Amino acid sequence: MTEPGPFTKRARAAETLVRRLFAPTPCLRNDHLSKIYDCDVWLKREDLTPVRSYKLRGAWNAMMKARDKDPNIGLFVCASAGNHAQGVAFACRQFGVRGVIFMPVTTPQQKIDKTKVFGGENIEIRLIGDYFDNTLEAAQSYCAEQGGYFLAPFDDMDVIEGQATVAVEFISQMVPDVVVLPVGGGGLSAGVLSYLREVAPSAEVYFVEPMGGRSLDAAVAAGEPVTLSDVDSFVDGAAVARIGMLPFEILKDIPRDHILACPEDRICSTMLDMLNVEGIVLEPAGALSIDALQDIRDAVHGKRVLCVTSGGNFDFERLPEVKERAQRFRELKKYFILRMPQRPGALRDFLDMLGPNDDIARFEYLKKSARNFGSVLIGIETDDPANFAHLFEKMNGAGLVYRDITNDRDLAEFVL
Repeated sequence: MTEPGPFTKRARAAETLVRRLFAPTPCLRNDHLSKIYDCDVWLKREDLTPVRSYKLRGAWNAMMKARDKDPNIGLFVCASAGNHAQGVAFACRQFGVRGVIFMPVTTPQQKIDKTKVFGGENIEIRLIGDYFDNTLEAAQSYCAEQGGYFLAPFDDMDVIEGQATVAVEFISQMVPDVVVLPVGGGGLSAGVLSYLREVAPSAEVYFVEPMGGRSLDAAVAAGEPVTLSDVDSFVDGAAVARIGMLPFEILKDIPRDHILACPEDRICSTMLDMLNVEGIVLEPAGALSIDALQDIRDAVHGKRVLCVTSGGNFDFERLPEVKERAQRFRELKKYFILRMPQRPGALRDFLDMLGPNDDIARFEYLKKSARNFGSVLIGIETDDPANFAHLFEKMNGAGLVYRDITNDRDLAEFVL
């Protein structure tokens, strides 16, 4: 029997520590996805940990090792607007130690409340800064002043080893041909890849980022971590402007064609599909690995594929936005600006162009005095993308002037 490598030993030790908190999360075959992609799809359900994400693993391992080195540590500090904060809060309550968690002022109240529930009286939440960089700076300054221990979300080897316990578990549950991992700061990816390199080197690994936060791809292309100038924060669990330095050292040699990017609107479609068909609640980052299957359909054909569903902390107040974005991706909903004649009957003429399954979801019109035409902002939902082609054909035939703004990001964010 082959002697375990050095990282394998540390990851398995971390897995032993994690067992003090919760049982292994299930690794379940998904018939729905297997049929769609003509392969054997399994989901590693990290959305079913006590805090509904894998982040608890790294936080707990780092805290355990820090306390082992210095049992007198009484203060742990972190900066996070999401899952890392909840993992740290949960671990602080289990340890009975004090934790101070810095969160941006813009953090949704639902996330703040959940963090309070997990941490109870053992944690204090401080809301500082409109942006995460400001929050992080304040947290690190406070930690240095108070002599506390800073728990980094991903740029820490103890955290990376803790996240590797995901792989320790799924390798004991099933051995995949292909592993698909979501990527944010890189802690999970670095940990899982390090373990697979020693235990299952034949497994092919794909790394998935949101289209609006491709920090790993940028770093691999540049040969070093770079800071993205613009990040779409919709996939908040993975939209990171800069990959961690320690994760990058582990990931820097991966082939770029194994780094995938998923459009945010398409991720919404996948989230709805998993909710409506499978009854699985996933946050945007948690759906990344599943969403990417459509980009590697040919590569995974007939293979055993493991997708890590990294989190299920979804605020249902966001469901209308998710549905809206999914409809736009599926081309079942469009917005356009229509130049409408200012005459009696013009609106009726337009309504007569609509098909039986076309529904007006938004209509804003301001009549202008002393003008022959007025502008209308209109949103239409339908049940078949082909219906829009028929509608536009009728509009063109009537000589109407209009502009489709569905995919005009700047204009759509301003008026929709």
